[in-house]
Amino acid sequence: MHPLFHPLFIDYCSYFNGNQDYFECHEVLEEYWKLIAPGNKNHPLVGYIQLATGMYHWRRQNEKGALRILHKAQNIFNKNRNSIFFEFVDFNHLYDYCDQSIEKLKQGHPFESFQILLTNDELKAMVAKRMNNLPRDSYHFLLNKHMLRDRSDILIQRELKRKSSNDTSKKE
Repeated sequence: MHPLFHPLFIDYCSYFNGNQDYFECHEVLEEYWKLIAPGNKNHPLVGYIQLATGMYHWRRQNEKGALRILHKAQNIFNKNRNSIFFEFVDFNHLYDYCDQSIEKLKQGHPFESFQILLTNDELKAMVAKRMNNLPRDSYHFLLNKHMLRDRSDILIQRELKRKSSNDTSKKE
């Protein structure tokens, strides 16, 4: 299977192009990145993650954070322009819009979304099908998702990890 046909990449493109849930873009692609290239901070997937993070910050009017992270995304894209992870993505469009977003941020323009253009018909169809099933979250929720989402599973995992490390230290 081509790596861009992975369900998590399809989810990423669907969230990015569909309901613009950039927070969820980050979540799904980080999971994919950890599966295939954990720790590789220059992997193309990291650039995609940073792109979504930058868009999230820009929409929240955190211009400084958005600029910083979009520059990082652009650098990773540039380093990996011939990667298989851009094979079915219009790389020039992606790179140019990342660059345009940076320039608009520098000039104080309000948030402006863009689409990731896919060049493979099968991938386009898979993303379009997934987009039809996306939740219709409110703008307020998408804007503040990091504070409004259900974090109970994260808190449970942290508590289990804390207990595990405490149990280990008690045995020593």
